[in-house]
Amino acid sequence: MGGLRLCSGSEAVKKFLKAGWFVERQKGSHVVMEKYGHEHNLSIPQHSELGRGLLHKLIKQANLSVDEFNDL
Repeated sequence: MGGLRLCSGSEAVKKFLKAGWFVERQKGSHVVMEKYGHEHNLSIPQHSELGRGLLHKLIKQANLSVDEFNDL
């Protein structure tokens, strides 16, 4: 089990796309993603590097483990 690798907002969107999420809309600098059957939407800011806490929150909302996210 490795640690969380930080990434940019656009890299995070690409990883969640691989996990079956799709882009619902973009408002300003935030991309909102949805996945059928999930109660949460993911709001991902398009920053050059996302914070560790925000990434953990997004991964938890997406029902992924840190290792699964890193492998995407």
